[in-house]
Amino acid sequence: MGGPVRTAVSRAAAWAVAATLAVVTGLAVVAQVGASVRARGALTADEDAVRQVQAARAGQVRVDPDAPRTARDFSGAYGRFRVVCAGAAAIGETAVAAADWRVVSYEPGPDDDVDAVFASGRRSVELEVFCLDGVPTVSDREVKTLPSGTRRAG
Repeated sequence: MGGPVRTAVSRAAAWAVAATLAVVTGLAVVAQVGASVRARGALTADEDAVRQVQAARAGQVRVDPDAPRTARDFSGAYGRFRVVCAGAAAIGETAVAAADWRVVSYEPGPDDDVDAVFASGRRSVELEVFCLDGVPTVSDREVKTLPSGTRRAG
């Protein structure tokens, strides 16, 4: 094998090793970030709280009657959504629409997160709330407006 061919093979091998390392590193980072996103609930050093979050994700939310309760109102032009946290369990206590708005739906829970949907004409607001260290926290807020000329059901 001559000089130019050997150089080309060496460069190709070095490139393949570098690409493999980059892919492995990228997969490791994505796996780590994914794990942190999946565990966005009420994680504390308390093992019981971690078990409650895991049970909630499995659809088996257990409200500890001795857990401290923290309530919080989420208000806007749409109205008010009151959520109570009992440890890792979120409870949608009330959803009250403002004038010219209506409550389309709300999830009372208990669950790992609860949501409420408010609507007025072509506008809607959806709030999703979970318990972060026992405090109601918005995890998602979607504000939508249907295009004009769109008919809504109902």
